Amino acid sequence: MGAALFIVKTLFDLYIITFLLRFALQWVRADFRNPLSQFIMRVTNPVVVPLRRVVPSWGGLDLATLLAALLLELIATLVIFWMIPGDLPSVGLLLYWVLLRIIVTTLRLYFFLILIYVILSWVSPGTYSPVTQVLGSLTEPVLRPIRRLIPAIGGIDLSPLFVLIGLQALIILIPLPHALA
Repeated sequence: MGAALFIVKTLFDLYIITFLLRFALQWVRADFRNPLSQFIMRVTNPVVVPLRRVVPSWGGLDLATLLAALLLELIATLVIFWMIPGDLPSVGLLLYWVLLRIIVTTLRLYFFLILIYVILSWVSPGTYSPVTQVLGSLTEPVLRPIRRLIPAIGGIDLSPLFVLIGLQALIILIPLPHALA
């Protein structure tokens, strides 16, 4: 049961992450000609395009993509509870956990985006890569405010370290049941 639950959660989480990435890429106005952006668009289009007919954008935010991520998270949470012996939670509690899971998934996504971005900057500094370009577009809005507070020390930018610590602290503070974490 544990391995099956792990596989189901992982597959759902990976697909939900693509929707969160699509939403974030649109929010930061990343380059959509980038191969990584194109992949994310193609993987999410079958769900987002039909939803756009019903759910319009608002204030530059793609609400259809966000709704798709929330609906997939709802399905994932229901499947997880179905796989675990016991009663289903109330509708209110279920929606609360769906919202918390989306928040935790987004925080974890940004944790790993920043970590990968930092590692790539150490391994191949100054070289062009489509992945590095997209990672830069996604992480700069999060890193920039911290860089204003904590300037580089001796040419070393410590802002990613502080953001990673902050993200991990937020993840720890969010009260998710063990089965959903």
